Amino acid sequence: MSNEIVIVAEKRSVQGKGASRRLRREESKVPAIVYGGNKEPQLLSIIAKDLKKALENEALYSSILTLKIDGETESVILKDLQRHPFRIDILHADFMRVSQDQPINVHVPLHFVNEDNCKGVKLGGGMIERHMTEVEVTCLPRDLPEFIEVDVADLELGQLIHLSNLQVPAGVTLVALQQGGDHDLPVVGVSKTRGSGSSEEAESTEEGEESAE
Repeated sequence: MSNEIVIVAEKRSVQGKGASRRLRREESKVPAIVYGGNKEPQLLSIIAKDLKKALENEALYSSILTLKIDGETESVILKDLQRHPFRIDILHADFMRVSQDQPINVHVPLHFVNEDNCKGVKLGGGMIERHMTEVEVTCLPRDLPEFIEVDVADLELGQLIHLSNLQVPAGVTLVALQQGGDHDLPVVGVSKTRGSGSSEEAESTEEGEESAE
């Protein structure tokens, strides 16, 4: 797990689209909400520049955060983030309270390593093709990983790494694999580059052209 990430917020009582617009425009704050647990939902506001700065840390998206509200603290995860479709503005943030003895579902980023040393790239002339950039996991808050590492060093041309091949920490389960059926999806593979082919394929093509003549 990561070092503690603290988000400072204030309670707010006024709600509605108009109030949210004024909050963003006049006070440079982002409207937010925290919910879950055995408490009622609480409307919040967060200083926009502080939230933008915190979001630069990738770990924030898959960590247990400390939400500091008017001096009191709660353990939460970032559940949803709404951004402006054209600008970099953050429109709204949703946080969910967590309990240390209750499993949570969180999307965790994948970190691909050894891409430059991948056998299928160096020896086979292929290219890395990522099918996923994150996976959904379920675990207790204390077991939540910041990311899951995917080592592609031994991946050869035409091979795939599936969800079931990922090395996940103890206490962590991939949600898709709990669903059974055809949910063991590919995560990353090495495919042929466009226009590439083996020498045998090239020779057979040439022979076919000669026969046609």
